[in-house]
Amino acid sequence: MQYTLRQVPASVDRRLRSRARETGESLNAVILEALARATDANDPSSAYDDLDALIGSWVEDADFDEAVKAFDRIDSELWP
Repeated sequence: MQYTLRQVPASVDRRLRSRARETGESLNAVILEALARATDANDPSSAYDDLDALIGSWVEDADFDEAVKAFDRIDSELWP
């Protein structure tokens, strides 16, 4: 992926270039590292996704309860 950035503030440019000089890395590498840090892209826990958003969202639905009622029945021929 390639980006073109415009209107980078002079203070940000100075900081990025200074870090590149200090670390001996290219400006591109320093910018990529800064973007990864800013977006938590290198943190595996930030990619964790779960169902927390659904907590408390259940709505009682009699039609649904009726439709799944058969799943509560144990087939004694299959499970003696």
